[in-house]
Amino acid sequence: MSNAVSSLSQLLQRLLAHLGRLWQRVPLMDRWLAAELAGPLLFGVAAFTTVSLSVGVVFELVRKVAEAGLPLLAAGQVLGLRLPGFLVLSFPMATLMATLLAYSRLSSTSELTALRSIGVATWRMVVPGLVVALLMSLLTFVFNDAIVPSANLMASNTLDNALGRAISAQRGQNVVYSRFGRLRPRVAGGDAGEGLTQLFYAKEFKNGQMEGITLLDFSLESKQQVLTAARAVWNDAKAMWEFRDGRIVTIDSQSNSTTSALFDQYFYPFTNAPLERAQLPTDAAQMTVAQALRAEQLLQQAGDQKESRRLRVRIQEKFAFPAICLVFGLIGSSLGVRPNARTSRSQGFGISVLLIFGYYLMSFIFSSLGVKGTLLPFFAAWLPVLIGLAGGLYLLRQASR
Repeated sequence: MSNAVSSLSQLLQRLLAHLGRLWQRVPLMDRWLAAELAGPLLFGVAAFTTVSLSVGVVFELVRKVAEAGLPLLAAGQVLGLRLPGFLVLSFPMATLMATLLAYSRLSSTSELTALRSIGVATWRMVVPGLVVALLMSLLTFVFNDAIVPSANLMASNTLDNALGRAISAQRGQNVVYSRFGRLRPRVAGGDAGEGLTQLFYAKEFKNGQMEGITLLDFSLESKQQVLTAARAVWNDAKAMWEFRDGRIVTIDSQSNSTTSALFDQYFYPFTNAPLERAQLPTDAAQMTVAQALRAEQLLQQAGDQKESRRLRVRIQEKFAFPAICLVFGLIGSSLGVRPNARTSRSQGFGISVLLIFGYYLMSFIFSSLGVKGTLLPFFAAWLPVLIGLAGGLYLLRQASR
């Protein structure tokens, strides 16, 4: 045990020494500017996280503790699990405020003027700010995809368990899945065309099985089947659904007759997509990129174009949202490097809030247009980023004159 701890300690020391050597290779000006950005960045993360967490979670948890009897320990766990989600929200805002404050302070003390006097271009001064913003973008993406979805899901389950509602994380209600394909004609050699072949509905999914199932089968042109069952489980060995305690009704449109049969166990050849869909979170904020892509594929197969389009917009936003750090880093740096720019911490906070409000309002409008179908999902998510980058480049050009 002691040997393992000693080896790990030596590995960490070598890693830190290697990082130190890499840091020393960075030009002195870049190291100095990066150090100037570190303090405001940490302050911004702490300030924005505290404010957003208080408004978004703390007040609601206090109300549930007082009114619903939520245990304090559970409230603390929920607060800790929701923290990563609000950290991610604070990263772009903190990047904007850090670049704005740091460069404004250096400009007001004529340190940037001194750099200009020795021939350093304005765009070169903002490079460290953009590198920091890029690193924050990467950190935001990692948090948003690897940590936030599972943390939000655990927070929801912890809160529901504490309030006596949910029991299992693998739980879903009103699971609906439709499948489209080619219909089988009533006579051999005919063509019945394409359309809805099956519609699967389960009232609830929990503990690995569906409950309260109704399945409509329209795959035969001349016959329709209605299958109801109390429970159903997916049988991997047979690659079929095993329905239990139910009834199957067959309606023959040619003879206008109906037959009905009860069953204790019935195997039905169908895809396991309803099971996959039930296991996926319903909220895109609780999905990783891979889960969201799979959910979108299932919605496409089910023919749910509206939900599929909405999820495609959310998938693009998962990539576009981290890029906001780069946008805000460019805008904050460009505003800060203006000659004789003077911005206090309170002014920087206020300017940051106004810019953030304007940017998120624009993002919300474009996102709504994407969900509605007016804009393609890619443009709905990325147009605010492109507009923000264009605005930042214009401000940088103005500051360089």
